[in-house]
Order: sequence, then C-alpha cells, then structure tokens
Amino acid sequence: MKRVQQGFTLIELMIVVAIIGILAAIAIPAYQDYTKRAHVGEGLQLAAGSKTAIAEYYASNGVWPSTNASAGIASATDINGNAVESVTVEDGVLTVAYNEKVASGAALIITPTAASGSITWACAIASGNTAMSSKWLPSNCR
Repeated sequence: MKRVQQGFTLIELMIVVAIIGILAAIAIPAYQDYTKRAHVGEGLQLAAGSKTAIAEYYASNGVWPSTNASAGIASATDINGNAVESVTVEDGVLTVAYNEKVASGAALIITPTAASGSITWACAIASGNTAMSSKWLPSNCR
C-alpha cells in the first residue's frame, strides 16, 4: 500500500519561517524610517502657515520678524502636532522642534532668503543636532 504525504515537512516549515525572518529584518527598519520621514513632514506642514506670516511681515516692514508674536502667529508651543513640540520664529528663522516620535531633541531649521522680490526657504538639521538623521528629511530639504 502506498502512503500519501499530508501537510508540510518540518524542513519546509523551517525554510518558510527563515524567509519570513529575513523579510522582517529588512522591512522593519525601512518602515521605521518611513514613519520618521512622515513625522518630519508634519513639522514642515505646521511651519507652512508661519512661512506665509513671515513673508507678509517682511513684505510690509522690510525686516524679518523677531518672534512669533511679531510675526502675528500663535506662540511656539501652541503650534504643535503629533510629533512636533513647537514652531519658533527668531529673526525670521523657523525652528521646528520634534518630540520622541522623531527623536528627542531633534530640530529642523528653516531659513528665509530674500532676493529680487522673492523669498526662498532652505531647511537643514539644526547645527550640533545629532538626534536627527538626514535620511528623514523630505527630498526638498536634502
């Protein structure tokens, strides 16, 4: 009498588990970077309104606003989100401070430059800030 195999052998199951482990080892770090990039993007979205207020202030006065109040926006800690602690204006420069969802102490600096009637914005990681990785920045900040 011939015996028919039913189910999988132990070796076949071990191979499947090993393949799933390898895929997970690759996917989890990539997913973590993806979520951190999304959180950094949230900070840029929250800063967008402040950029408009700063540009209007500069167009009216010819100088950069020195504080959030002089720019006519909410206080720094009132501009917050899921991963953003505050958005601060200091002499026209925006500083977006992030919480532990990005990295504790992480900050992004957004600097305006006025030239021939237009304002351009450059973003960079705050100097001396080792908590934030450049791979988390959106493509327009790299």
